[in-house]
Amino acid sequence: MNDPSTTGDPVLDQVAALGIDCEVMPCDPALADTADFCTAYDIDPADSANAILVAGKAREGEPRPFALCLVLATHRLDVNGAVRKRLGSRKASFAGAEETAALTGMQIGGVTPFGLPDGSEVPIWIDGAVMDRQRVVVGGGSRDRKLLLPPVGLLALPGAEAVDDLAKPLPPPDA
Repeated sequence: MNDPSTTGDPVLDQVAALGIDCEVMPCDPALADTADFCTAYDIDPADSANAILVAGKAREGEPRPFALCLVLATHRLDVNGAVRKRLGSRKASFAGAEETAALTGMQIGGVTPFGLPDGSEVPIWIDGAVMDRQRVVVGGGSRDRKLLLPPVGLLALPGAEAVDDLAKPLPPPDA
């Protein structure tokens, strides 16, 4: 029997199930990349959070560790410092587009922590600066939409936690 409270869209269904106050923002797929999106839709980059899949180097006989990190567009993820240490890995790097799509079911430019495939069990680490915003824009699961929500809604996700100093502010453009 079909559940009338679900849409069949794992991202929107999870947002609804968690009771998160969220606005779905349509987006031209050609403008889904953060800088283009912020410019085209007049969004302050300090209110836009990127979901970045990071992969650690696997230890012999163990699976490769991953984490989905959320960081403001005005910050740079500390991949080889804070993230690598939290992964417990000697090395860490951004997962490639193919690996990201395989693990999340989403394309770069639309990746979100909502609606991850069952069994993915990827921890979700949210930089503390994201939590300081009133509302943030995150990916919507596809390149044709974004989600605008209060950052506290991100903490409702299973496996999500706020992590101070996961990212560092970028220097001003004129520096």
